[in-house]
Amino acid sequence: MIVALGASFFAAWTIGAGSSGSTPFAPAVGANAITTLQAAFVVGLLGFAGAVLQGAAVTETVGEGLIEGVTLSPLASAIALAIAATYIAAGVFKGYPIATAFAITGSVVGVGLAMGGGPAWDTYTEIGIYWLVTPIAVAPPAYLVTKLLRGDAVSERAVVTVLAAAVGLVVANMEFLVLGPPGEQWSLAAVAASRLPGSVTLGIGATSLAVAAGFAAPVARAAARDPTRTQRRFLLGLGALVAFSAGGGKVGLAVGPLLPLAEGAFPVAAVIPVLVFGAAGILLGSWMAAPRMIKALAQDYSELGPRRSIAVLVPSFVFAQIGIFFGIPMSFNQIFIGAMAGVGYAVGGDTVSERKLAVTALAWIGSVIFGLVVGYGLYAAVSTLTGTV
Repeated sequence: MIVALGASFFAAWTIGAGSSGSTPFAPAVGANAITTLQAAFVVGLLGFAGAVLQGAAVTETVGEGLIEGVTLSPLASAIALAIAATYIAAGVFKGYPIATAFAITGSVVGVGLAMGGGPAWDTYTEIGIYWLVTPIAVAPPAYLVTKLLRGDAVSERAVVTVLAAAVGLVVANMEFLVLGPPGEQWSLAAVAASRLPGSVTLGIGATSLAVAAGFAAPVARAAARDPTRTQRRFLLGLGALVAFSAGGGKVGLAVGPLLPLAEGAFPVAAVIPVLVFGAAGILLGSWMAAPRMIKALAQDYSELGPRRSIAVLVPSFVFAQIGIFFGIPMSFNQIFIGAMAGVGYAVGGDTVSERKLAVTALAWIGSVIFGLVVGYGLYAAVSTLTGTV
Protein backbone atom coordinates (compact mmCIF):
# COMPACT_ATOMS: atom_id res chain seq x y z
CA MET A 1 0.00 0.00 0.00
CA ILE A 2 2.82 2.40 0.84
CA VAL A 3 4.52 1.74 -2.50
CA ALA A 4 1.19 2.18 -4.31
CA LEU A 5 0.62 5.54 -2.60
CA GLY A 6 4.13 6.68 -3.48
CA ALA A 7 3.78 5.60 -7.09
CA SER A 8 0.39 7.32 -7.35
CA PHE A 9 1.71 10.58 -5.95
CA PHE A 10 4.68 10.45 -8.32
CA ALA A 11 2.31 9.84 -11.25
CA ALA A 12 0.25 12.85 -10.19
CA TRP A 13 3.44 14.89 -9.92
CA THR A 14 4.48 13.97 -13.45
CA ILE A 15 1.01 14.88 -14.74
CA GLY A 16 1.29 18.31 -13.14
CA ALA A 17 4.81 18.71 -14.49
CA GLY A 18 3.82 17.57 -17.96
CA SER A 19 0.38 17.75 -19.50
CA SER A 20 -1.94 19.48 -17.02
CA GLY A 21 0.88 21.73 -15.81
CA SER A 22 2.10 22.84 -19.22
CA THR A 23 -0.69 22.86 -21.77
CA PRO A 24 -3.23 25.36 -20.40
CA PHE A 25 -1.09 28.49 -20.26
CA ALA A 26 1.47 27.66 -22.95
CA PRO A 27 -0.43 29.74 -25.56
CA ALA A 28 -0.68 32.64 -23.12
CA VAL A 29 3.07 32.45 -22.48
CA GLY A 30 3.69 32.26 -26.23
CA ALA A 31 1.57 35.38 -26.65
CA ASN A 32 3.46 37.16 -23.83
CA ALA A 33 0.25 37.57 -21.83
CA ILE A 34 1.83 35.97 -18.74
CA THR A 35 5.30 34.85 -17.72
CA THR A 36 6.33 31.20 -17.50
CA LEU A 37 6.67 31.22 -13.71
CA GLN A 38 3.36 33.03 -13.21
CA ALA A 39 1.68 30.48 -15.46
CA ALA A 40 3.12 27.54 -13.52
CA PHE A 41 1.92 29.01 -10.21
CA VAL A 42 -1.64 29.76 -11.37
CA VAL A 43 -2.09 26.52 -13.30
CA GLY A 44 -1.12 24.53 -10.21
CA LEU A 45 -3.91 26.10 -8.14
CA LEU A 46 -6.48 25.72 -10.89
CA GLY A 47 -5.43 22.14 -11.59
CA PHE A 48 -5.89 21.32 -7.90
CA ALA A 49 -9.42 22.75 -7.91
CA GLY A 50 -10.37 20.97 -11.13
CA ALA A 51 -9.03 17.65 -9.86
CA VAL A 52 -11.15 17.78 -6.72
CA LEU A 53 -14.34 19.14 -8.30
CA GLN A 54 -14.36 17.33 -11.66
CA GLY A 55 -12.05 14.33 -11.36
CA ALA A 56 -14.46 11.67 -10.10
CA ALA A 57 -15.72 10.32 -13.45
CA VAL A 58 -12.31 9.58 -14.97
CA THR A 59 -11.02 8.25 -11.64
CA GLU A 60 -13.83 5.69 -11.51
CA THR A 61 -13.17 4.61 -15.11
CA VAL A 62 -9.45 4.06 -14.55
CA GLY A 63 -9.90 2.42 -11.16
CA GLU A 64 -12.80 0.12 -11.89
CA GLY A 65 -13.75 0.25 -15.56
CA LEU A 66 -10.71 -1.00 -17.49
CA ILE A 67 -10.69 -4.63 -16.30
CA GLU A 68 -13.56 -6.99 -15.61
CA GLY A 69 -13.70 -9.73 -13.00
CA VAL A 70 -10.91 -8.57 -10.67
CA THR A 71 -10.13 -5.66 -8.35
CA LEU A 72 -6.71 -4.09 -8.52
CA SER A 73 -4.50 -5.05 -5.57
CA PRO A 74 -1.94 -2.77 -3.92
CA LEU A 75 0.83 -4.60 -5.81
CA ALA A 76 -0.96 -4.19 -9.14
CA SER A 77 -1.62 -0.51 -8.49
CA ALA A 78 1.98 0.12 -7.49
CA ILE A 79 3.42 -1.60 -10.56
CA ALA A 80 1.02 0.05 -13.02
CA LEU A 81 1.56 3.54 -11.66
CA ALA A 82 5.33 3.21 -11.27
CA ILE A 83 5.76 2.06 -14.87
CA ALA A 84 3.60 4.79 -16.32
CA ALA A 85 5.00 7.57 -14.14
CA THR A 86 8.60 6.66 -14.98
CA TYR A 87 7.78 6.68 -18.69
CA ILE A 88 5.99 10.02 -18.44
CA ALA A 89 8.78 11.58 -16.40
CA ALA A 90 11.31 10.60 -19.05
CA GLY A 91 9.23 12.47 -21.61
CA VAL A 92 8.95 15.53 -19.37
CA PHE A 93 12.70 15.83 -18.89
CA LYS A 94 13.39 15.12 -22.57
CA GLY A 95 10.99 17.87 -23.59
CA TYR A 96 8.45 15.62 -25.35
CA PRO A 97 4.87 15.64 -23.98
CA ILE A 98 4.02 11.97 -23.37
CA ALA A 99 0.34 11.07 -23.48
CA THR A 100 -0.36 10.15 -19.87
CA ALA A 101 -3.71 8.59 -20.76
CA PHE A 102 -2.00 6.11 -23.08
CA ALA A 103 0.79 5.20 -20.67
CA ILE A 104 -1.33 4.75 -17.56
CA THR A 105 -4.26 3.07 -19.32
CA GLY A 106 -1.88 0.58 -20.93
CA SER A 107 -0.14 -0.26 -17.67
CA VAL A 108 -3.42 -0.65 -15.73
CA VAL A 109 -4.81 -2.98 -18.39
CA GLY A 110 -1.54 -4.94 -18.44
CA VAL A 111 -1.45 -5.64 -14.71
CA GLY A 112 -5.21 -6.32 -14.67
CA LEU A 113 -4.87 -8.97 -17.35
CA ALA A 114 -1.91 -10.48 -15.50
CA MET A 115 -4.13 -10.76 -12.42
CA GLY A 116 -6.54 -12.89 -14.44
CA GLY A 117 -9.07 -10.20 -15.27
CA GLY A 118 -10.95 -9.95 -18.53
CA PRO A 119 -10.83 -7.14 -21.12
CA ALA A 120 -13.52 -4.46 -20.81
CA TRP A 121 -14.17 -4.26 -24.54
CA ASP A 122 -17.03 -1.74 -24.37
CA THR A 123 -14.88 0.66 -22.39
CA TYR A 124 -11.92 0.15 -24.73
CA THR A 125 -14.12 0.90 -27.73
CA GLU A 126 -15.39 4.14 -26.23
CA ILE A 127 -11.89 5.24 -25.22
CA GLY A 128 -10.39 4.23 -28.57
CA ILE A 129 -12.96 6.21 -30.55
CA TYR A 130 -12.35 9.30 -28.44
CA TRP A 131 -8.56 8.98 -28.78
CA LEU A 132 -8.77 8.45 -32.52
CA VAL A 133 -11.30 11.18 -33.28
CA THR A 134 -9.96 13.90 -30.98
CA PRO A 135 -6.78 14.98 -32.83
CA ILE A 136 -8.66 14.87 -36.13
CA ALA A 137 -11.72 16.72 -34.86
CA VAL A 138 -9.99 19.39 -32.78
CA ALA A 139 -7.79 20.70 -35.61
CA PRO A 140 -10.54 21.98 -38.01
CA PRO A 141 -12.25 24.32 -35.49
CA ALA A 142 -8.85 25.66 -34.45
CA TYR A 143 -8.06 26.22 -38.14
CA LEU A 144 -11.41 27.95 -38.75
CA VAL A 145 -11.18 30.23 -35.73
CA THR A 146 -7.67 31.25 -36.75
CA LYS A 147 -8.82 32.14 -40.24
CA LEU A 148 -11.77 34.16 -38.92
CA LEU A 149 -9.69 36.07 -36.40
CA ARG A 150 -7.00 36.87 -38.96
CA GLY A 151 -9.35 37.62 -41.85
CA ASP A 152 -11.52 40.60 -42.76
CA ALA A 153 -14.78 38.81 -43.62
CA VAL A 154 -16.05 39.00 -40.01
CA SER A 155 -15.08 41.55 -37.40
CA GLU A 156 -12.80 40.33 -34.66
CA ARG A 157 -15.21 41.66 -32.04
CA ALA A 158 -18.00 39.47 -33.43
CA VAL A 159 -15.80 36.36 -33.54
CA VAL A 160 -14.55 36.81 -29.96
CA THR A 161 -18.10 37.47 -28.74
CA VAL A 162 -19.40 34.25 -30.33
CA LEU A 163 -16.48 32.31 -28.88
CA ALA A 164 -17.21 33.72 -25.42
CA ALA A 165 -20.84 32.64 -25.76
CA ALA A 166 -19.76 29.13 -26.78
CA VAL A 167 -17.46 28.91 -23.76
CA GLY A 168 -20.32 30.05 -21.55
CA LEU A 169 -22.56 27.26 -22.87
CA VAL A 170 -19.93 24.69 -21.94
CA VAL A 171 -19.31 26.20 -18.51
CA ALA A 172 -23.04 26.11 -17.73
CA ASN A 173 -23.07 22.36 -18.39
CA MET A 174 -19.81 21.38 -16.65
CA GLU A 175 -20.57 18.83 -13.94
CA PHE A 176 -19.15 19.22 -10.43
CA LEU A 177 -18.90 16.73 -7.60
CA VAL A 178 -20.16 19.19 -4.97
CA LEU A 179 -23.34 20.23 -6.81
CA GLY A 180 -25.16 16.93 -7.11
CA PRO A 181 -26.67 14.53 -4.59
CA PRO A 182 -24.26 12.06 -2.90
CA GLY A 183 -22.53 9.98 -5.55
CA GLU A 184 -23.64 12.21 -8.44
CA GLN A 185 -22.27 15.22 -10.31
CA TRP A 186 -24.53 18.03 -11.49
CA SER A 187 -23.97 21.06 -13.68
CA LEU A 188 -24.89 24.64 -12.89
CA ALA A 189 -27.63 24.45 -15.50
CA ALA A 190 -29.04 21.26 -13.98
CA VAL A 191 -29.09 22.77 -10.48
CA ALA A 192 -30.86 25.89 -11.73
CA ALA A 193 -33.33 23.86 -13.78
CA SER A 194 -34.22 21.71 -10.76
CA ARG A 195 -35.34 24.85 -8.95
CA LEU A 196 -37.35 26.31 -11.82
CA PRO A 197 -40.97 25.39 -12.60
CA GLY A 198 -41.73 23.51 -15.78
CA SER A 199 -39.66 21.23 -17.98
CA VAL A 200 -36.17 20.36 -16.76
CA THR A 201 -34.92 20.30 -20.34
CA LEU A 202 -36.24 23.79 -21.01
CA GLY A 203 -34.77 24.96 -17.72
CA ILE A 204 -31.34 23.63 -18.63
CA GLY A 205 -31.57 25.26 -22.05
CA ALA A 206 -32.67 28.61 -20.64
CA THR A 207 -29.96 28.58 -17.97
CA SER A 208 -27.30 27.66 -20.53
CA LEU A 209 -28.34 30.54 -22.80
CA ALA A 210 -28.33 32.94 -19.85
CA VAL A 211 -24.80 31.93 -18.86
CA ALA A 212 -23.66 32.20 -22.50
CA ALA A 213 -25.08 35.72 -22.68
CA GLY A 214 -23.38 36.54 -19.40
CA PHE A 215 -20.04 35.54 -20.91
CA ALA A 216 -20.58 37.21 -24.28
CA ALA A 217 -21.94 40.63 -23.24
CA PRO A 218 -18.95 41.89 -21.21
CA VAL A 219 -16.51 40.56 -23.79
CA ALA A 220 -18.35 42.42 -26.57
CA ARG A 221 -18.34 45.67 -24.59
CA ALA A 222 -14.68 45.35 -23.69
CA ALA A 223 -13.70 44.52 -27.27
CA ALA A 224 -15.39 47.69 -28.47
CA ARG A 225 -13.30 49.80 -26.08
CA ASP A 226 -9.90 48.08 -26.22
CA PRO A 227 -9.56 45.05 -28.56
CA THR A 228 -5.95 44.28 -27.66
CA ARG A 229 -6.52 44.26 -23.91
CA THR A 230 -9.68 42.20 -24.36
CA GLN A 231 -7.76 39.62 -26.38
CA ARG A 232 -5.25 39.13 -23.59
CA ARG A 233 -7.87 38.97 -20.85
CA PHE A 234 -9.96 36.52 -22.83
CA LEU A 235 -6.85 34.46 -23.46
CA LEU A 236 -6.02 34.32 -19.75
CA GLY A 237 -9.62 33.40 -18.90
CA LEU A 238 -9.48 30.54 -21.39
CA GLY A 239 -6.19 29.39 -19.95
CA ALA A 240 -7.77 29.28 -16.50
CA LEU A 241 -10.69 27.17 -17.73
CA VAL A 242 -8.37 24.80 -19.57
CA ALA A 243 -6.13 24.46 -16.50
CA PHE A 244 -9.17 23.61 -14.40
CA SER A 245 -10.31 21.07 -17.00
CA ALA A 246 -6.84 19.55 -17.18
CA GLY A 247 -6.91 18.83 -13.47
CA GLY A 248 -10.36 17.27 -13.73
CA GLY A 249 -9.48 15.17 -16.73
CA LYS A 250 -6.05 13.98 -15.64
CA VAL A 251 -6.13 13.31 -11.90
CA GLY A 252 -7.97 10.02 -12.42
CA LEU A 253 -5.04 8.66 -14.36
CA ALA A 254 -2.82 8.97 -11.29
CA VAL A 255 -5.22 8.00 -8.54
CA GLY A 256 -7.75 5.77 -10.30
CA PRO A 257 -5.87 2.56 -9.37
CA LEU A 258 -6.04 3.66 -5.72
CA LEU A 259 -9.84 3.87 -5.73
CA PRO A 260 -10.45 0.13 -5.09
CA LEU A 261 -7.98 0.27 -2.23
CA ALA A 262 -9.50 3.42 -0.74
CA GLU A 263 -12.99 1.96 -0.75
CA GLY A 264 -11.91 -0.36 2.03
CA ALA A 265 -10.57 2.49 4.17
CA PHE A 266 -13.20 5.08 3.17
CA PRO A 267 -16.41 3.15 2.45
CA VAL A 268 -18.40 6.39 2.15
CA ALA A 269 -17.33 8.85 -0.57
CA ALA A 270 -13.96 7.13 -1.01
CA VAL A 271 -13.32 9.13 -4.16
CA ILE A 272 -12.99 12.45 -2.28
CA PRO A 273 -9.79 11.72 -0.29
CA VAL A 274 -8.35 10.01 -3.37
CA LEU A 275 -8.99 13.12 -5.48
CA VAL A 276 -7.46 15.44 -2.88
CA PHE A 277 -4.38 13.21 -2.70
CA GLY A 278 -3.92 13.31 -6.47
CA ALA A 279 -4.66 17.03 -6.67
CA ALA A 280 -1.84 17.73 -4.23
CA GLY A 281 0.58 15.81 -6.46
CA ILE A 282 -0.56 17.74 -9.54
CA LEU A 283 -0.13 21.03 -7.68
CA LEU A 284 3.45 20.26 -6.69
CA GLY A 285 4.34 18.96 -10.15
CA SER A 286 3.00 22.12 -11.77
CA TRP A 287 4.97 24.37 -9.45
CA MET A 288 8.22 22.41 -9.56
CA ALA A 289 8.65 21.26 -13.16
CA ALA A 290 5.97 22.66 -15.48
CA PRO A 291 8.04 25.61 -16.78
CA ARG A 292 10.18 23.28 -18.91
CA MET A 293 7.19 21.83 -20.72
CA ILE A 294 5.49 25.22 -21.01
CA LYS A 295 8.51 26.39 -22.98
CA ALA A 296 8.46 23.28 -25.17
CA LEU A 297 4.82 23.76 -26.13
CA ALA A 298 4.85 27.55 -26.37
CA GLN A 299 7.93 27.83 -28.57
CA ASP A 300 8.77 24.52 -30.21
CA TYR A 301 5.48 23.52 -31.83
CA SER A 302 4.28 26.82 -33.18
CA GLU A 303 4.94 30.51 -32.70
CA LEU A 304 1.66 31.71 -31.23
CA GLY A 305 0.18 35.18 -30.94
CA PRO A 306 -2.99 36.15 -29.03
CA ARG A 307 -5.38 35.28 -31.87
CA ARG A 308 -3.86 31.89 -32.56
CA SER A 309 -3.67 31.17 -28.86
CA ILE A 310 -7.40 31.79 -28.50
CA ALA A 311 -7.99 29.47 -31.46
CA VAL A 312 -6.02 26.74 -29.64
CA LEU A 313 -7.67 27.07 -26.25
CA VAL A 314 -11.36 27.23 -27.21
CA PRO A 315 -11.59 23.81 -28.93
CA SER A 316 -9.16 22.31 -26.41
CA PHE A 317 -11.47 23.33 -23.57
CA VAL A 318 -14.56 21.97 -25.33
CA PHE A 319 -13.00 18.58 -26.17
CA ALA A 320 -11.55 18.21 -22.68
CA GLN A 321 -14.98 18.74 -21.15
CA ILE A 322 -16.48 16.15 -23.51
CA GLY A 323 -13.96 13.60 -22.26
CA ILE A 324 -14.63 14.49 -18.62
CA PHE A 325 -18.39 14.22 -19.14
CA PHE A 326 -18.05 10.64 -20.43
CA GLY A 327 -15.37 9.69 -17.91
CA ILE A 328 -12.79 8.94 -20.59
CA PRO A 329 -9.09 8.92 -19.61
CA MET A 330 -7.98 11.58 -22.02
CA SER A 331 -4.68 12.63 -23.46
CA PHE A 332 -4.73 16.36 -22.86
CA ASN A 333 -1.52 16.84 -24.81
CA GLN A 334 -3.15 15.06 -27.74
CA ILE A 335 -6.05 17.53 -27.66
CA PHE A 336 -3.80 20.51 -27.27
CA ILE A 337 -1.22 19.61 -29.88
CA GLY A 338 -3.95 18.72 -32.40
CA ALA A 339 -5.37 22.22 -31.97
CA MET A 340 -1.93 23.78 -32.27
CA ALA A 341 -1.33 21.90 -35.50
CA GLY A 342 -4.62 23.20 -36.94
CA VAL A 343 -3.64 26.75 -36.04
CA GLY A 344 -0.16 26.29 -37.46
CA TYR A 345 -1.48 25.10 -40.81
CA ALA A 346 -3.96 27.99 -40.92
CA VAL A 347 -1.09 30.47 -40.91
CA GLY A 348 1.28 28.35 -42.99
CA GLY A 349 2.78 24.90 -42.55
CA ASP A 350 6.24 26.29 -41.87
CA THR A 351 5.08 27.37 -38.38
CA VAL A 352 4.57 23.73 -37.34
CA SER A 353 7.39 21.38 -36.44
CA GLU A 354 6.16 18.32 -38.34
CA ARG A 355 9.15 16.27 -37.24
CA LYS A 356 8.38 16.87 -33.57
CA LEU A 357 4.70 16.17 -34.12
CA ALA A 358 5.60 12.84 -35.75
CA VAL A 359 8.00 11.89 -32.95
CA THR A 360 5.36 12.79 -30.37
CA ALA A 361 2.71 10.68 -32.12
CA LEU A 362 5.05 7.68 -32.19
CA ALA A 363 5.78 8.19 -28.49
CA TRP A 364 2.03 8.13 -27.79
CA ILE A 365 1.54 4.86 -29.64
CA GLY A 366 4.60 3.35 -28.01
CA SER A 367 3.47 4.41 -24.55
CA VAL A 368 0.30 2.30 -24.54
CA ILE A 369 2.18 -0.73 -25.89
CA PHE A 370 5.00 -0.19 -23.41
CA GLY A 371 2.60 0.08 -20.48
CA LEU A 372 0.57 -2.97 -21.52
CA VAL A 373 3.50 -5.32 -22.16
CA VAL A 374 5.73 -4.24 -19.28
CA GLY A 375 2.80 -4.05 -16.86
CA TYR A 376 1.73 -7.59 -17.67
CA GLY A 377 5.25 -9.01 -17.55
CA LEU A 378 6.43 -7.19 -14.45
CA TYR A 379 3.32 -8.02 -12.43
CA ALA A 380 3.53 -11.68 -13.43
CA ALA A 381 7.21 -11.82 -12.48
CA VAL A 382 6.92 -10.01 -9.16
CA SER A 383 3.79 -11.86 -8.03
CA THR A 384 5.42 -15.19 -8.88
CA LEU A 385 8.67 -14.42 -7.07
CA THR A 386 7.06 -12.98 -3.95
CA GLY A 387 3.83 -14.94 -3.83
CA THR A 388 1.99 -11.60 -3.50
CA VAL A 389 -1.17 -10.65 -5.37
